[in-house]
Amino acid sequence: MINWQRMTFQQLTNVQLYQLLKLRVDVFVVEQNCPYPELDNKDLEQEVYQLVGFIGQDIIACARLLPPGVSYPSASIGRVATSSQHRGGGLGHELLKQAIQNCLELWPASDIEIGAQQHLEQFYQRHGFVTTSEMYLEDDIPHIDMKRSTK
Repeated sequence: MINWQRMTFQQLTNVQLYQLLKLRVDVFVVEQNCPYPELDNKDLEQEVYQLVGFIGQDIIACARLLPPGVSYPSASIGRVATSSQHRGGGLGHELLKQAIQNCLELWPASDIEIGAQQHLEQFYQRHGFVTTSEMYLEDDIPHIDMKRSTK
C-alpha cells in the first residue's frame, strides 16, 4: 500500500530529501542521459510542495506541486517520477491523480499547467490535459506545454 504525503521541502527529513533527490536524478539525469540543472531553486519557493509516495520508509514516486506564478501563470505539476522498480502497474497514473487532487485542494481556483515530455502527451491527456504549444526542445528533449482547466 502506498502512503501519499504532501510536504514542503523544509519538512522532509535528511533521509527523505536524499531519497527524493536520488529518485529525480536517477530518472531525469541517469535514465534519460540528460545532464541538466536538477536543483533549480524552485523547491525552496514559498508554497511549493513535494508529493511523495512511500512504501514503508522508501520513496517510490514523487511530484513537485508549484503555486501559480512560479513556473506558469497557473499552478503547475513538475518533476513527476516513479522508481524503475515500481513501474508498469499504474503507479504513474495514481501519482498524477494524487498530484491533481492536491493542486485542486491547494489552489482550487487555478488551472494546472505543465511542461510535458512530448512522448507522454497521451498519458497526460487521459488526465484532462490539453496541448497548448508546439513542440520545443528543453535540454534536447522534445516537450510541449499542456493545461488542465478547472472550469
